[in-house]
Amino acid sequence: MAYASDIADMWRRIAGYVRQVLVGAKPRDMPIYQATKFDLVINLKTAKALGLTIPQSLLVLADEVIE
Repeated sequence: MAYASDIADMWRRIAGYVRQVLVGAKPRDMPIYQATKFDLVINLKTAKALGLTIPQSLLVLADEVIE
């Protein structure tokens, strides 16, 4: 199970930083943003191999379930 920031969202933010630098912004003057979107990924195959049972309520909340 992993709960981490959304990689696609991070790449979009990076593109925004690159654009600002290319139009002349100074990196030291640019704000630092924290991640705002997170994904919950559950690997059922690994859970089963470890003998773990994942509650259905948690599976419903997951953004991705690996079977």
